[in-house]
Amino acid sequence: MTTQTAPAVPEAVRAIDGAAHAAVPISLAELNERSSLLTRFDRSYMVPAPTFLRVIGLLTDSRHPGGPFRALDIDGRRAFRYHSVYYDTPELRSFHDHRQGRRLRFKIRERVYEDCGERQFEIKLKGRRGDTVKHRSALTGTDTPLDSARRAFLTDTLHRAYAIDAPTSLYPSLSTDYLRATFVADGQRITCDAGLVCVDLRGGHAVCSRSGLVLVETKSAAHLTEADRLLHAHRVRPAVFTKYCGALAVLRPTLPANRWRRAARQAFGQHHGTDVVW
Repeated sequence: MTTQTAPAVPEAVRAIDGAAHAAVPISLAELNERSSLLTRFDRSYMVPAPTFLRVIGLLTDSRHPGGPFRALDIDGRRAFRYHSVYYDTPELRSFHDHRQGRRLRFKIRERVYEDCGERQFEIKLKGRRGDTVKHRSALTGTDTPLDSARRAFLTDTLHRAYAIDAPTSLYPSLSTDYLRATFVADGQRITCDAGLVCVDLRGGHAVCSRSGLVLVETKSAAHLTEADRLLHAHRVRPAVFTKYCGALAVLRPTLPANRWRRAARQAFGQHHGTDVVW
């Protein structure tokens, strides 16, 4: 009889979970009141776990001027499992529009908050100032991301925002799974992701983020936040990276994706596979 050893928990997963449990908590209702940020500026960083712990420790310190950043807490849980499925046209219109920096670009996805079962159909647009504008429609019961109600929502959203037609052919393109901790101050939010697994839903290949890397996004109505400045002071610079485009750059190496390849290599390295247990 053989004894199986449980897989080691990635360093970055331990880091975000530990930092979140060490911080003062904030409820989801208060988070949405203080920092909903459906329209915001996003900046992405790839942060080694030790550097992440130093930066988040300064931001969540009880002596922090103006009060510490607080960690989202739902029923005692501080780190949450996210599952997303991205939808694109057969020719990957969304991917290529982002690659070319088109102003009228969008991403379409279903997001599942696995710990509570909430599902959202989301459309992410670019505003005139380069900010991100998110539109959401809740999915309940037997609703599906491409049902008639969601297609009508997509059509209306793209017509109102961009005066363009919605694509008629959409297919699941990429799935992502990861663990997220969220830290909040007034008008500011920091999301910290670890254990990212991306699966190409057309080819079946998968890629995993480096075990010691935390994917940090700062979100605010302003261009630079205190978190950005602290990361810069620790010699961490913003990365040209999104989960959707960065993962496709690695999973489909024949795609023209030079703008993401450097960051994608930093995020994923040579680690592939889907069997990740936390």
